[in-house]
Amino acid sequence: MSLSNQNILSLVDSCKQNNRESQQELYGLLYSYAYSITNRYATDDQEANALVNDSFLKLFKHISACKLENTTNMVNSFKAWFRKIIVNTCIDRYRSSKNIKLYDITTQYSLTDHNENGEDKLGYKEIIMAVKQLSPAYKTVFNLHVIEGLSHDEISKLLKISTGTSKSNLSKAREHLRTILERSMNFNKLYDATIRQRTG
Repeated sequence: MSLSNQNILSLVDSCKQNNRESQQELYGLLYSYAYSITNRYATDDQEANALVNDSFLKLFKHISACKLENTTNMVNSFKAWFRKIIVNTCIDRYRSSKNIKLYDITTQYSLTDHNENGEDKLGYKEIIMAVKQLSPAYKTVFNLHVIEGLSHDEISKLLKISTGTSKSNLSKAREHLRTILERSMNFNKLYDATIRQRTG
C-alpha cells in the first residue's frame, strides 16, 4: 500500500489509538523516507537505523498532536511534520554526545533534497558520501544549513552555540569538505585513466 490522502488520515487516527498493526504499516511505508534523512547524519547503517527507530518511537508517542484534517495534501503535511521529528532526533543524538564541538559549514556546492536523475543524481550521491566522511559535528551542521535550510541563528539555538562560533569555523569546515571532494574526483579520474589503458 502506498500513502495517499485517504489512507494517511485513517492510519494516523488508528495510530492515535495505539493500534499495533497500523503502527507497523506506517513504519513500513515511511521507513525509506526516514532512513534517507538519518543516513545523512549517521556514521554507518547501524546508527542510521537506530535514529530511524528512535524517530518512530517519538512519532508514535506524539502522534496525537498531529492534525491533518484541514490540510490540502495530508501526505506532504504529515511527512513535513515527521521530518521535524527525525531531524530533532538526530540533533538530540549529537547534543547528548560529550566533547563534540559544533561548527557551521557552507560550500559552493548546490545541494537540494529532491529526486535527481542522470548526472545530477551522481553528483548528489558523491556529495552525500563526502558529507558522511565529515566529523559528526560538521555533518550535523552541514545538514541543518545546506539541506534543511536553517539560518545560522536557528542553528545556534538548536545546537546551543553562538553564531560567532559558527561563523569563525566556516572557512576551515569548507576547506575540509572541498579536500574530500577533490580527493574523490582525482581518484575517479585516475581509475578511469587506468581502465582506458587496460582496455585500449
